Amino acid sequence: MNVFDDTRIAKSIEWLKDQVNDAGAKGLVVGISGGIDSAVVANLIKRAYPDNSMGLILPISSQQKDVIDGIAVAEAASLQYQIIDFSEIHRTMINKVTDVLQKTGPVTEHYQKISDANLRARLRMSTIYAVANAMNYLVVGTDNAAEVYTGYFTKYGDGGVDLLPIAGLLKSEVYRWAEELGVPKQIIERAPSAGLWEGQTDEDEMGVTYEIIDQFLEGKMIPEKEKMIIQSMHEKTRHKRQMPPMPEW
Repeated sequence: MNVFDDTRIAKSIEWLKDQVNDAGAKGLVVGISGGIDSAVVANLIKRAYPDNSMGLILPISSQQKDVIDGIAVAEAASLQYQIIDFSEIHRTMINKVTDVLQKTGPVTEHYQKISDANLRARLRMSTIYAVANAMNYLVVGTDNAAEVYTGYFTKYGDGGVDLLPIAGLLKSEVYRWAEELGVPKQIIERAPSAGLWEGQTDEDEMGVTYEIIDQFLEGKMIPEKEKMIIQSMHEKTRHKRQMPPMPEW
């Protein structure tokens, strides 16, 4: 960890404090997936508000390892946390949606899978906000620079947050911050995954590695195939980074 990164960590913590004060809020809450991004954010909010910060672990038909890793993140950060399992609620909702859709016509397996995954993300978002509103906390997101640029997040799901403290970090920088902040080794070494379905990994789904995306964002030369994938993702997800379009009368 160099001095520049160490300074940025300190500035990020102060920035979080300023955001809470400006909003007239009392603290911060983050959803903990067991991945490295949420682990870094969990540590940042704990340092910003030692007594008024919380992590929520929200399994939805998830692998037990995700819950175990989420607990490890919270406990390593000494962050208060709660576990709320929405597996049954999710199954009920997705089954009702599927029943309705079967009456209207065929739905491809691909889009059913996307619908299922995005519903999970939106259930988690709704839960985090329910807790945040009840406690007068702000919701802190976990997207890094690569995810923001490519739109690799669910609209009104994990993209539905109040603050994005690591949105300016390359994925490689997230790893450096994780080491400096004391994130458990098993979290740093696990493959990045949004936990949307069993065996899902970010890089397999995107078709490009975080290392390549980092290089692109740094202005370095990358293979044309990967460059086209990144640029296509950026254009197709532009709507996620903007307010919904409105007519101009």
